Amino acid sequence: MYNLHSPPLSAASSTSSPPPECAERRKPNILFILADQVSAPLLRIHNDKSPIKTPNIDALAAKSAVFSSAYCASPLCAPSRSSLVTGQLPSQIGAWDNASPLGCDAPTYAHYLRREGYETVLAGKMHFIGEQLHGYEERLTSDIYPGDFGWAVNWDDPDRRLEWYHNESSILQAGSCIRSNQLDFDEEVMFKATRYLYSTARRPSDSRPFCLTVSLTHPHDPYTIHREYWDRYEGEDIPPPSVTIPEEEQDPHSQRLLNVCGLKDAKLPDEAIARARRAYFGAVSYVDDNVGKLLEVLKECGMDEDTIVVFSSDHGDMLGERGLWYKMSWFEASARVPLLISYPKHFEPQTITRNVSALDILPTLVDLVNGSLDKRLPIDGSSLVPYLHGFNGKDGNDTVYGEYAGEGTIAPLMMIRRGPWKFITCPVDPPQLFNLLEDPKELHNLATSIDPGVQEVFHAFAKEAHARWDFDRIHAEVLKSQRMRRLCWDALKQGRFHSWDYQPHENAGSQYIRSNIHLDELELRARYPPVDHMGREKKRGDAKGIAAAWGE
Repeated sequence: MYNLHSPPLSAASSTSSPPPECAERRKPNILFILADQVSAPLLRIHNDKSPIKTPNIDALAAKSAVFSSAYCASPLCAPSRSSLVTGQLPSQIGAWDNASPLGCDAPTYAHYLRREGYETVLAGKMHFIGEQLHGYEERLTSDIYPGDFGWAVNWDDPDRRLEWYHNESSILQAGSCIRSNQLDFDEEVMFKATRYLYSTARRPSDSRPFCLTVSLTHPHDPYTIHREYWDRYEGEDIPPPSVTIPEEEQDPHSQRLLNVCGLKDAKLPDEAIARARRAYFGAVSYVDDNVGKLLEVLKECGMDEDTIVVFSSDHGDMLGERGLWYKMSWFEASARVPLLISYPKHFEPQTITRNVSALDILPTLVDLVNGSLDKRLPIDGSSLVPYLHGFNGKDGNDTVYGEYAGEGTIAPLMMIRRGPWKFITCPVDPPQLFNLLEDPKELHNLATSIDPGVQEVFHAFAKEAHARWDFDRIHAEVLKSQRMRRLCWDALKQGRFHSWDYQPHENAGSQYIRSNIHLDELELRARYPPVDHMGREKKRGDAKGIAAAWGE
């Protein structure tokens, strides 16, 4: 007999406030590093045979709580990120595709932490449509992707391939480069993020704590990376995809994905596949180097021991597995994401194998700083803090729900992950059921198994899915949203176009050397660590000493 349900967190572990002696302390800083399209199964922290070189992520994992079975809420950039920042599933916030706006009244972790006294800052990508701040007090950069309705999906014309969407050129043109849009973007993100960290280090220690989100666009396709990272894999064995499935044997959703990505009937050369995978590996190493740079800045500024570090991604990349590329499916390479939480001062390194969700990040961050959620408002995630403090994961929540309504599907495509099981259901497609413990490559769909125990599990999942989701209502909501946005977009392209893309604001009058600040004071303020007038370094973390050195 198979066990479908897992018991909830025990009453003793459901409250996770820090000990009373911590309540009076200054709240810790938070550095949230978010990469784009990192497939967790490919990382060495989850796969010791992985060829991808990630020494900094490996070192961070060694002093972190590592969640080895973490999932995105939707395997597509904007819906995943909207769900991540709000802790709510896409159907609760209308996050259907890459052109779906997030309501300005949807509380995010930035709102919650700002309410707790944090300076909430974003450097990099978040793929917001319309309103661009959503609780962040400051954005240091613009976004790499448009903040408008131009990428709306069209279920009214499901067979038409979207001309602006992924195509095989990302694979056929894969290789090294000197420069790319993505390198331009991430270098700006890193410059602004590290400058922000250095600036905060120069403030008195009684300043507000910060929550800095650094969101890189790598290793998202196109599959190209600077020669330095391409060359790191010179002579290395680039393993091919481990699973190959002929097009005619693919499930219907996968066949639609091949069409929408321009890969239907494509005969990709093995050499192109190897180049694309090598470039992706190099791009992950590029992310890893930047993770190392951020952690080094924390360390050299003496902030490392009082900063919670979180590392994750919005979704994965199929990278040729099963003949599929990019994301948009519930297979492991697309749906599983890394999730590391490091704060060695307060919890031990460990690996948690229970199934968790990116939806859990918001309540976890609020819990970690002894904040409180508004229990009258909807939230689909749960705090992971009990795990961080040694809770026995065998008895914890083990269920993840996922929703997808973007490219490649023509009806809501939902997922339930519990224990070893993954159940995928869509009104227009045959259901899928996998036992990942016995079948980690998801080769055997057990939905039609004649085994009585498996059938019991399948019927229980099917019943749960139809009780949880009103598929007809959700389908109607998606179609209405798509039609409204397409009409608006057609109109907004006529005449003068007013962009919603975020325009970063910088006050040049307060930067570098300016005549409205006394030179001696300016030099002391600009320097870190600060020194007194005799050239003696002031003790780090001494708020009064630093303020005195600054003439405050």
